[in-house]
Amino acid sequence: MIIKNFEKLAKTEDRKLALRMIDVGLDAVDTKKIIRSTVHIKGDELSIGDAVIDLRDIDNLFVVGVGKASLSAAEELESILGKRISNGVVIDVREGNLKRISAFSGQHPFPSEVNMKATKEIIKLLSGTTKKDFVIFIISGGGSTLLCQPKNMTCSDESEFIKLMFDEGVDIEKMNTVRKHLSFARGGYLAKYAYPARAISLIFSDVPGDDLQFIASGPTVKDTTTTKDALRILQTCKNGNQFGVDEDSLIETPKDDKYFKNIRNIIVVSNKIALTAMAKEASSEGFLPEICTTTLSGEARDVGRDIVHELRKAKNRTVFLYGGETTVTVRNPGKGGRCQELILSALRFINKGETVVAVGSDGRDNTDFAGALCDTITKDTADKKNLNIEEYLNKNMAYSFFEKTGDYILTGNTGRNVSDIIIAIKNK
Repeated sequence: MIIKNFEKLAKTEDRKLALRMIDVGLDAVDTKKIIRSTVHIKGDELSIGDAVIDLRDIDNLFVVGVGKASLSAAEELESILGKRISNGVVIDVREGNLKRISAFSGQHPFPSEVNMKATKEIIKLLSGTTKKDFVIFIISGGGSTLLCQPKNMTCSDESEFIKLMFDEGVDIEKMNTVRKHLSFARGGYLAKYAYPARAISLIFSDVPGDDLQFIASGPTVKDTTTTKDALRILQTCKNGNQFGVDEDSLIETPKDDKYFKNIRNIIVVSNKIALTAMAKEASSEGFLPEICTTTLSGEARDVGRDIVHELRKAKNRTVFLYGGETTVTVRNPGKGGRCQELILSALRFINKGETVVAVGSDGRDNTDFAGALCDTITKDTADKKNLNIEEYLNKNMAYSFFEKTGDYILTGNTGRNVSDIIIAIKNK
């Protein structure tokens, strides 16, 4: 069981079902399992998906990874490929030791000097490749922050930009449009450095809709946005005048098709796989599951309210499943994450026989909590402790609220990242 505080939370059969469903969903997107099902070697033939590479034609095989799934993926690639790997570099948020690949632990959600140093190592490795080399890229959520290589600014400057956008609830596509034009390692730059080597990019999607350009800010994908697009987004932010940037201070991404002709980008996992496994688990318990969306978005507090309202209309023994990524407009300097805020908002409307759970698949909902759950038990606990739900919500203090009720979910870093997962159960 990946949920560390399962026993403490499992007070009802509906809670147990929801927590088991999360466990099943996360197991279905286990990074090492995904790599094992995607990458195979037989003799001198390397198969990646439906692509077959004759290793006799390759001088060097490199592995380059970024994001919260990269360390686990690299570990499994070393297990499969062994000494056939010539060299490699991965940047994850976790620490780890690999045999043939250099592993760096970077900072997230805001970039640091460590991220810049690790990114330089990737650029150095890729810049030395030739047409006789082959690169396996691992791209996963968190890569945007980890691939920090700014122009005429520091990583601290970038952190300020990103924090202001986070606080305003800027959605992931707009956020990553700006990020792509703040780094010489995003928006197709890794593909440019790897050219003319051949490459396959294994992409673990954490972006609703699975748009390759925005997953980890698309480091191996040709970017269709421009510095003008990034500047326009910055200017429309409420605090845009604090950024102090113009188009000349932004970075244009590579536009020449030649840099992308030797690379193939493959999405190997997304939240749909997790949600499908969860629906099967619910069905096996006699519930009627429905995958409502894999592209959930919107203000977390609004989404939490809307989910309960939809659940209220549902038939008994219904399970609604959602995947995606909401946003939080920070009104006060509280502590929490979008999953916790969504659940705190939902709690305002919860009735008997209704349970709602939300978790970040990476195990960190902007805090050490992966997420939270709520039902009438949560509401009773809040009443007994004199916790005002509206007050905590308006102060963006979901973390403190669930710390006091005990209805937070702990997993630790999962080594996975397929956006957020939400479950709503009706069982009266």
